[in-house]
Amino acid sequence: MKNTLTLKLLTCLISLMSFTLYSNVGEPKVLTAKEKSIVTISTLTANGDLENLNTAITDGLEVGLTVNEIKEVIVHIYAYCGFPRSIRGLQTAIAVLDERKARGIIDVMGKEASLIKDNRPKYDRGKENLEKLVNAKLNGPQKAYAQFSPEIEVFLKEHLFADIFERDVLNFRQRELATVAALIAVGKVEPMIRSHMNICLVQGITPNQLSHLVKITEQYIKKDKTSAAKQVLDQLLESLKLSIEDADENKRDKPRENKSEFIIRISEIEVHPEFLNEYKAILKEEAAASVELEAGVISIFPMFEEEKPCHLRILEIYADLGAYESHLQTPHFKHYKTSTVKMVKSLQLVDMESLDVETMDEIFKKSKQ
Repeated sequence: MKNTLTLKLLTCLISLMSFTLYSNVGEPKVLTAKEKSIVTISTLTANGDLENLNTAITDGLEVGLTVNEIKEVIVHIYAYCGFPRSIRGLQTAIAVLDERKARGIIDVMGKEASLIKDNRPKYDRGKENLEKLVNAKLNGPQKAYAQFSPEIEVFLKEHLFADIFERDVLNFRQRELATVAALIAVGKVEPMIRSHMNICLVQGITPNQLSHLVKITEQYIKKDKTSAAKQVLDQLLESLKLSIEDADENKRDKPRENKSEFIIRISEIEVHPEFLNEYKAILKEEAAASVELEAGVISIFPMFEEEKPCHLRILEIYADLGAYESHLQTPHFKHYKTSTVKMVKSLQLVDMESLDVETMDEIFKKSKQ
């Protein structure tokens, strides 16, 4: 009975959550490996640096980006750098994939864009997507450029924010990272860089992560462009009373209104086969100690795939951010983290957000029956 309830709890929790990818544990101030690849591919495509783009696409595939995700990044940024740059980027991607296929490497195509079933006018859908991006209603007077050229306002809403942003191969966060990188590479579009950096903040990207984005672009484009981007970021943060150093604290002190108090994560881990038994023993000990000794730890629930035992998942639920931060300082977690470093082949954190906190409470009550 207890095992059945536990499995039901797990199933219900996962079905109630929508996810956003964040950086690996221990690296809250930087972008994830996939996000770094998105930024790099966007920067190089917009800059027309096809030689380095070849390497960046390969690296992106190696860190887990699918073919369709890479293709979507390159297609997405044509709205900011033009068709010629994007088409050359796509041609480079084709060459990379052909070369890898010739070496016997078959890359994962990944998810295709879902069919759009919304029959409302595209202008209305685009306006709604833009309002989601900026987390505000857009009912005020139009900007000067839109008054001067109403047609471009229509193109923006119907094509960019409907046709492109509705495609679910990439989420809003990923699209904004690609957008800011492309705009920095284009250069001399500081008002647009500022606008999209602000959207990044709304979408949960921290000032530290934006700073990391700019540093990534520094490797590939002229200094005057990245210096301008740094200045834009500094001015934006100053206007919002934020800073790169205290970015995480500001985010913690002022959580998004729709964010629940629960901290929910699924850790996706691949372990080297030769360490599997040792790793599982250490993890089991750490999970038991966390649940038993820490009042704020609601769940540390380790699992592994039946057909791939080296692929593990851990469902982590903490009462609030303070409980999570306290957990990271415990002796049992530190022992787990330091003793398993060499055993872990890959680690990805998937941060989750509950869609229905009240129902979650009921699930926890049922698990005790």
